[in-house]
Parts: sequence; C-alpha cells; structure tokens
Amino acid sequence: MDVRKLRNEALGKRVVQALESRNMEAYYAGTKEEALRKALELIPQGSMVSMGGSASVKEIGLKDALCSGDYTFYDRDQASTPEEKTEIAYKAFTCDWFLGSVNAMSEDGVFVNVDGNANRVAAYAFGPKNVLLIVGMNKVVKTQEDAVNRARNEASPINAQRFGIDTPCVKNGSCFNCKSPDCICCQIMVTRFSRIPRRFKIILVDDSLGF
Repeated sequence: MDVRKLRNEALGKRVVQALESRNMEAYYAGTKEEALRKALELIPQGSMVSMGGSASVKEIGLKDALCSGDYTFYDRDQASTPEEKTEIAYKAFTCDWFLGSVNAMSEDGVFVNVDGNANRVAAYAFGPKNVLLIVGMNKVVKTQEDAVNRARNEASPINAQRFGIDTPCVKNGSCFNCKSPDCICCQIMVTRFSRIPRRFKIILVDDSLGF
C-alpha cells in the first residue's frame, strides 16, 4: 500500500473542491501521464498557446506534445534576441491558452506566484482566454500564509539559481526581501477567485513537479 499516494489523493480531492468553489475548473491526476492526457483533452487542436518558464509544464511532457502537434505555440525559448523574447511574451495576452504552474497553493484553493518580469502573473491576471496550471502536490501547503512563505523562501531561491542571477537568496538559500536589480520577486500575486467562470483550469498531479 502506497500511503503517500493515499494521502495525496485524499488531499487532492479536497483541494479540487476548494478550487471549484472559487469559480475554477480543477482535476486530480494520479500520474504525469494522466495529467498530460487531461491537458491535451482540454486544449483543442489549432489553439494558440503560450507559456512562461514553467518546469512543471515541461516535466509532464506537455510542451513537447504541443510543439509537435497541431497548435500555434509561441515559444520564448526559441527567441534569438531579448527583443524577440519580449515580443513573444506580449503575444501571450491574446492567446487561447496560457500554460504555467504556481509557486504554492493552500489547501483551500488560494495560490501564490512571485515574478520578476511579471509576464507570467500578468497573463494569469488578465488576457489569455484560458489559463491552464499544472501543479504538483509538492506545492500544496496548509494556509495562504504558508503559500507565501513557500513561494518566497523555497521556490524563489531555486528559480533564481536556475536562471543564474545574482541575488541574496541565491547565495543564502532564502528570501532577504532584497531590492537587487535581479530580484525575482518584484511582484507577489495572490489568486483567490476567478471572476470569469472556468477561465482557470488546474490539474493537480500526484508527483513532485517544478520548484
């Protein structure tokens, strides 16, 4: 008996209900493969799709599937200049689907994201017709306060290290509330409700995804 799987399933079903109470569409997937199937079921072929730098989206194989399928995928990783990368980021606001994850999510369905350039949180807040979030159960914490703490003191230092920038959290492993030019948490966004019904689609995954 996999007791961790039993625990995650029980908690995941409760988080799904919490997200649905916040005007969102939510699903629980027992594996990465199941999450990928559900994501492709949700996104119609021919859709215009964009994303930020989400590791979770890549880890379930969704980015590769969309890039090789019948979709218009705006891929900032293929940009050859900073100007082209910015232009691709702007296209996200008129896309059919924007893909991403969260830095942390509370058990009652509130999620927290921190951002440096704000292209990701801006797209979550407004623009794309649909926002699809792939969220590993490793990112689910007890309360909104815990979610802010995880976003700033776990996710942010790791992402800063991943992007190779120079901030105090890179050197010390947790947030110093810095004003560094490379600060990765210039914006902190708390999402607690979707005014547009079902604009957010969230797939919780019984796996450790992203950071």
